[in-house]
Amino acid sequence: RRVHGPICNPMACPWGLKAFGNYLGADQETWKKYDATELVKAYDGPERAILVNQGTEDSFLKEQLKPETLEAAVAGNPRIKLTVSRDEGYDHSYCHIATFVENHLRHHAACLK
Repeated sequence: RRVHGPICNPMACPWGLKAFGNYLGADQETWKKYDATELVKAYDGPERAILVNQGTEDSFLKEQLKPETLEAAVAGNPRIKLTVSRDEGYDHSYCHIATFVENHLRHHAACLK
């Protein structure tokens, strides 16, 4: 798995609360199967590697994206190896993706071997 600037814990951010409430209904227990942090906490399958690139200048970082919640969840699950690259000076734009997409392609290739 790989992601650029993901919303890591939508159940704990304004965008996620609004979106999940509107699309999935009021029962927050059902939201867990769509929240990466909750999925990592419950994951009990084969070992997986996740690569996250996160721009340090992303205006959504603190309030919406919350990579620290994913890191905390992974710390409690030995089946998942998480690499979070904090990319200095990058925001939530195409330039961030374009700069680091090759790393993600290599990550996928390694996972497919």
